[in-house]
Amino acid sequence: MGKSGYAQRDLIKFNFANLDLKGLDFFGNSPPAVFVGRFGYPKVNVGVLSPTQKEESSYLMDNPKEWAKQGLKDQDILKLRAQLVNARFQSSVKNFDSRLLDLSQEVGMAHKPVDMEISLKNKPKNLLKMENVAKPLSNNANVKNIKLTENPKIKTVVDKTVSDGDMKSVEGLYKLYNKGMDENFLSKILSIGLLGKQKNRRLVPTRWSITATDDTLGKELLKDIRFYQEADYQVYFSGYLGNFYMIMFFPDIWGFELFEMEVPLKTNPWSKTGNFYGTDYEDYFGKKGYVEETAGGYYACRIGILEKLSELRKQGAVLVFRFITNEDKFPLGVWVCREATRISLRNKVPLDFEDKESLMNYVRAKIMKDFRVDANELFKVSKLMHRNSKQKRLASYI
Repeated sequence: MGKSGYAQRDLIKFNFANLDLKGLDFFGNSPPAVFVGRFGYPKVNVGVLSPTQKEESSYLMDNPKEWAKQGLKDQDILKLRAQLVNARFQSSVKNFDSRLLDLSQEVGMAHKPVDMEISLKNKPKNLLKMENVAKPLSNNANVKNIKLTENPKIKTVVDKTVSDGDMKSVEGLYKLYNKGMDENFLSKILSIGLLGKQKNRRLVPTRWSITATDDTLGKELLKDIRFYQEADYQVYFSGYLGNFYMIMFFPDIWGFELFEMEVPLKTNPWSKTGNFYGTDYEDYFGKKGYVEETAGGYYACRIGILEKLSELRKQGAVLVFRFITNEDKFPLGVWVCREATRISLRNKVPLDFEDKESLMNYVRAKIMKDFRVDANELFKVSKLMHRNSKQKRLASYI
């Protein structure tokens, strides 16, 4: 979910100064970045993103992990994204017989900026579009031609994985993830139709591929985590770009529950029951169906949690409260949830507690002081806390 200030709109328009583009042709360097739209499916727009001149900072224009690492503010990120032209063309999601699509796939596989010449059919529209899932997208223009002026730099493991037409997409995603590829790269090559069995490959709208990547990686991590010993009573807390995460670990079998709320509190537009929060839950066996109230933020938060448990070689019941403050001014994409969760979990010395009650007392005091939120209202409706109170242990499931 996102703030109610922009929750009712799927798209926000934010204008910047015009691009310095004299004609319809330019020489730039893609970060590298591609974008697959969803409108008109199964015939969609495919775009190659590039600044209108060669920029040393090009790599930073499509790099959420680096944005978080550098602590970039929202305006910094918007200005980076506003420099990109989305040079787009139409394609069927199944028919890959297109030179421009082949070129887009090459760009999508690259791990360093790719120099290119781009010819457009029309001037880019001076518009930056923002939504809750994908990163901000700017300056749409129909493309006449794209010519790569250098060979894209593609890692051998990526080339081999993409060339394997017998490998399932789940296997390909997890293999590359374990080789150090991040979600931004993985969702990109999934969206551009480069993973999965050859006969099943197709374009996947970027918005869908982001959530699919987070969900797939999470499920794969869980296969090992379910066999680890139980975690300790621990609390992690921090945030990024106005999104703060209170993360509670309880010694128990795997379970995950996320509550999201805007502070100061107001009715949550995604809540099915008119509450101030949206919430979703999964038990030891995983999420059944798609989340109802917390959308892609659920999977983005969960992947960060599972990475931490994998690092600790522990499993546990994990309860998360997300507080969306007034510092969150623009919908920048679900990557904010993923990176804010990781930042919160980065503390190598978390708060440890002897028992559940002392942990809960700390959380009650902390979120009342910081956000004026009564934790008891969340604890009493938490499915995970209800399950936890029954003390159904790991031995019951194995």
